[in-house]
Parts: sequence; C-alpha cells; structure tokens
Amino acid sequence: MSDSSKSRYDNPVSPETSIGLRRVERSSVVATGENGTDSNSPKKLRNRHVTMITLGGIIGASLFVGSGNVIRTVGPAAILSYLIGGLLVFLAMRMLGEMAAARPAIGSFMEYARVGLGNWAAYLVGWLYWYFWVGVLAYESVLGGETLHQWFPTLPAWLGSLALLAIFVGTNLISVRTFGEVEFWLASIKVISIVVFLVTGLFFVLGLWPNGSFHVDNLWNHGGFAPHGYSVALTGVALVIFSYFGTEIAVMAAAESEDPAKGVRQATSTVIWRILLFFVGAVAIIVMVIPWNELPVPKDVSVAPFTLVFERFGVPGAAVIMQLVIFTAVISVLNSGLYSASRMLSSLAHEGFAPTIVARKTKNGVPAVALVASTLGGVVATLVNFVAPDSGVFDFIMNSAGLVALFVYAFIALTQMNMRRTMSPEEVAGLKLKMRATPWLNILLMLGIAFVFVVMMFSADGRTQVYTSLIATVVLVILWPLAKKNVEKVQARRRASS
Repeated sequence: MSDSSKSRYDNPVSPETSIGLRRVERSSVVATGENGTDSNSPKKLRNRHVTMITLGGIIGASLFVGSGNVIRTVGPAAILSYLIGGLLVFLAMRMLGEMAAARPAIGSFMEYARVGLGNWAAYLVGWLYWYFWVGVLAYESVLGGETLHQWFPTLPAWLGSLALLAIFVGTNLISVRTFGEVEFWLASIKVISIVVFLVTGLFFVLGLWPNGSFHVDNLWNHGGFAPHGYSVALTGVALVIFSYFGTEIAVMAAAESEDPAKGVRQATSTVIWRILLFFVGAVAIIVMVIPWNELPVPKDVSVAPFTLVFERFGVPGAAVIMQLVIFTAVISVLNSGLYSASRMLSSLAHEGFAPTIVARKTKNGVPAVALVASTLGGVVATLVNFVAPDSGVFDFIMNSAGLVALFVYAFIALTQMNMRRTMSPEEVAGLKLKMRATPWLNILLMLGIAFVFVVMMFSADGRTQVYTSLIATVVLVILWPLAKKNVEKVQARRRASS
C-alpha cells in the first residue's frame, strides 16, 4: 500500500508490531483517534468483561436445546462433530487474534480485510456481518417476547419483544462499561449452569452421585460410538459449526478494553479452549447419561437434553430452571447482538461504507446513531414476523444470513495469510501472538469451510440458506460501485487533511 493511499486509520494502535504496517510514535497514535481505539477514547471494559463475553457470548439455545437434534442425527459421535467444528473455529480465532493483538480495532475482521485484501472485502464482510446480527436481534427478540407471553399471558408477544429491545438499547447507550457489566452477569448465569452440569454429570456417569450408576458405556452400547458411520459425524460438523459463531465479539470488545492486547490474547488463546470444553464436555455428558436413541425431538424446553439430564440428576423443577437459563441466554445474545451490530455499522461508516453520520459517538464513546439504526433494522424484522408471519420475509432474513459465519471465517483466513505474506522477518518475529503453520492451517480452514458448504447443498434447509445468502451477497455486490465512490471521497478528504 503506497503512502498516498494510506489514511490515519492505517497507523498501529498498540505499541506492538503492526501487521504489515509502518511504525509510528506513541504520541501520534494518541492523536489520531483510531476508530475509537486510541488512548484518549474510553477504555471501559475490563479483562473480566472480555473473558466472560467470550465464554458466555455463544452459549445459548443452540447448545441447551439444539444439541439434542445433532445427537439424534449423529449419535455419540456428535462429540467428534463438536470437536472438529470447534477446532476449525479455534483456527479462525487464532488467525484473528494475531491481527488483533498487533492492531486492536473495533471493526475487527472488517478492518483487517480492508487493509489485507482491499476495500471491497471490508465492504462485503462488514455489511454481511451487520445484516446477520440484525437478523439475530429480530430472532432473539421474537423468542424472548414469546417466552414473556408464556409467563404473562396478558402481555402480547410483540410488545414483549419490543420492550426487550428497548431495555437493552438503553443499557448499551449508557456506556460500553454498562454493556460489559450486564453481559458479564448474564453470561455468568450460563457459565455457572454449564459448570454445574459438567461437574454433576461427571459424578453421575461415574456412579458417584445419589441414585447414579456407571453410564460411560452408553457411548458404545447402543449401536456403537458412530451408529450411522463416521462419515455422518463429519457431516455433523456442518450442523454444529454455526453454534460457535459469536466468539469474534470478544475481539471487538477487547479493542474497547483497558488492555486490548491482553484481552485479545485471552479471548483467542485460553478462553477458546474453555468454550470447547463446555460444548464437547456437555455433549459427552448428555450421551453418557441418556442413550442417544432415547432422546426425544427437542420441541420445547421441557424435552431439551439439558432438562432431561437435570431431571436424571434429581433436580426438582428442572424444566422451569432451564427455561429461566435459556431466557437468560436469549437476552444475553440480544445484548451482544446490539453491541456487535452497532460497532460494525459504526466502523463501516468510519471508512465511508455507510453514511458518515452513523459513525458519530456520544461522549462515552458509544456509537449512538449506529446503535439506533441497527435497532430499527431489528424492529422492522420483528414487526414483520408478527404483522405478516406468512409473508416469508422474516424467514428470508433468517435464512439469507445463514452463510455469514462461513464468509467471515474465510475472509479471516485469507486476510491473515495475505498480511503475513507481506511482512518482513523482523515484523513476524515481533508478533506477540503468532499463528503457527501459516499458510497451511489457513488452507486447512478454507477446505473445512468448503466442506461445510458442500454438505449444506445436500439438504433442503441447507440449500435454502445457501441460495438466500447468495442473493443477499449479490445485492451488496451490485451496490458496491455506489459505496466505492463514497469511500474514495472519504479517503481523499483524509489525505487532504493530513
């Protein structure tokens, strides 16, 4: 990248080696205001917030309820499906971590794609990611509203959904510390539930729990460990890999923390192993406590695998407890979604991919305009679900964001590989968090992504997600020339002012 094409956004924002970028003095970093990550901006998230955001950010209904469908499809070998899927995500997080530890940015992989691959890549992955979270906001608010309606029948589900959105918009507007504190306690409830589940389950399957007996043999006593063959366990990766999507939020959050580099290292190194333990360990406990072929279809919380296992433990009111835990998970994802969507939209606006006004922040560093704009997107999708449930619009929004996780992981792999290729040996040696075996592990990750894509094409639901996601992507590609003109204007103004 030539000096004429560099903006002040291209300066490193931590004292560590910047990936493929020039070094600047600390004073110049402070002065530039790097997308909210400079020393003068509020660094209000603490490391405990970042850690819990990482741990709890992806623990939700996909694990508590959805794991039942995976186990019913794959058998005990679902353990391998979750392990392989988790390792692929681990590779993506390590690649992202290398870039983020050297150059913390709230725009995260969108900003790295801009520097490593070009404006077109940042535009595409940034808008797709924002679109994904708008869909998540709608989905989680609808789910939360329906849960509130079950508890309080006089409260309309649509009103409960909008009320939840309003509450968490309010907490996000106050400050990033408020978001972090709320998410810390919501995530703590989920993490505590998982820890209790794992510890109690271990005692139960070893026969050390009251009324428990040795259950480890359930791993192979009902048709074998892979009753449908190990090929099904491999295709099961396509079912579980999306359960891990959301870990990248921690890298965004780390950029707004008191120690960005340390937060990134925690999020992409030690914490990801704990997440793997939670998912793989929980599935292992389920298939050991209850024979895989005895699990019912998890139509609701009362027959969710976690509920049934807790009932085997002798926990009274297991269904009620799990309903509360899952509701906590729903509003936790809603909270995280508002944070992620607003930061990504603000970062897009900062680079000219969206109207400049969207990048405006409050004195506490909150991108208020981006937060409100993201919320409006979620509100529209939510209202469509209630006003015109048979229109297919809501389903299209949900399905068309289905491939975003694969797009993001692919862009991360390509970006890190390209950035590493352009680095000098001295820059590589100066990395504080280094991805090993580049580019071979990048190629392995991209092959894994391609495999998941192919597997999705063999199911009706998978094909629907692929086709609708491609439609959303084509729309963005068509609009790129308009966005490109605005980006060039923004970059020209920055060059003139510098």
